[in-house]
Amino acid sequence: MSTLPMVQAPASAVAGLLCVTSDELTAWLAAHGAKPLRARQLRRWLLQAGAQTFDAMTDLPQALRRALAASFVPLETQVARHLTADDGTHKLLLRLRDGKLIECVLIQEANRRTACISTQVGCAMGCVFCASGLDGIERNLTSGEILEQLVHARHLPLWERGDRTDQRLTNIVVMGMGEPLANLDNLLEALEVAGAIDGLGIGARHITISTVGLPAKIRRLADLKKQYHLAVSLHAPDDTLRNQIVPTNDKTGLAAILEAAEYFFEKTGRQVTFEYVLLGGVNDAADHARALAGLLQGRKAHVNLIPFNDVAGLAYRRPSPQALADFQATLRRHGVSVKVRKRKGAQIDAACGQLRRAVVAS
Repeated sequence: MSTLPMVQAPASAVAGLLCVTSDELTAWLAAHGAKPLRARQLRRWLLQAGAQTFDAMTDLPQALRRALAASFVPLETQVARHLTADDGTHKLLLRLRDGKLIECVLIQEANRRTACISTQVGCAMGCVFCASGLDGIERNLTSGEILEQLVHARHLPLWERGDRTDQRLTNIVVMGMGEPLANLDNLLEALEVAGAIDGLGIGARHITISTVGLPAKIRRLADLKKQYHLAVSLHAPDDTLRNQIVPTNDKTGLAAILEAAEYFFEKTGRQVTFEYVLLGGVNDAADHARALAGLLQGRKAHVNLIPFNDVAGLAYRRPSPQALADFQATLRRHGVSVKVRKRKGAQIDAACGQLRRAVVAS
């Protein structure tokens, strides 16, 4: 594991280029005598080439580069801390323009590079095992702040033991800090740019949006008929237990969440994944597995079992290997598709919110 020191950087005095709207940028270009196509060139330089200065954008006129440097910065967010694990996983702590901190992670395997990104500073959902929401929520991220995480992730070093030869991102998982569907407009705007040919070229089928389960927002996402993959964080097979683990469940309930997930499948044809964090002695018993199987039987669904990652200050613990194996076997025996999520970045506390919380507390 390697680590870079914290950088105490002041907030930018001018806006980041990805943090202004397309209309605003086009208007600025017109006011400076530049054609609208320059916006696409700028996007390519930032998203694909990783330009860190306007001077590096060599196919732009010098006068335009000088004007851009006087009005914008290439990126607003700055890397405050960078951790690297032996398995090639990178974790970045990013400082935003207002000094707030967020996290993003790059997970590398032989045939893919996946960026895990945040959508909010903190989280309002209050899941009892999650470090992201321990201190509540401060604000939504802008679409530009969401995009900039992808820029930083794309240009991180390749895993030396992998066989990839380029730095392109292949997948995006929106599973970092915050509830993505609570910031859906900004997220969709960022993903639209990420999917563009002159952006990052990542198709919707390679993007997973995770949610704790906001039925109305799930239905709205379904009505867009995009091919995003949906992951619903379940964590319990009944409302009584889920209310304890996911406090917002008392406003929704499992029935409404499952109905919305079914609606998403009907509208998009995309199988829904249900995430289930196993907390030792809390939700990992045989009865819980049987109840979860009964809840999901007959549905087009897949379960990701996630053994709890220890979080400083929380009393929860990982399930025993036997409890994990038994839980998985019970689901399979009842015909439920299930997989245990591979643990990546354990050396660097890659679970969302852990690094930010440690730094803020220091």
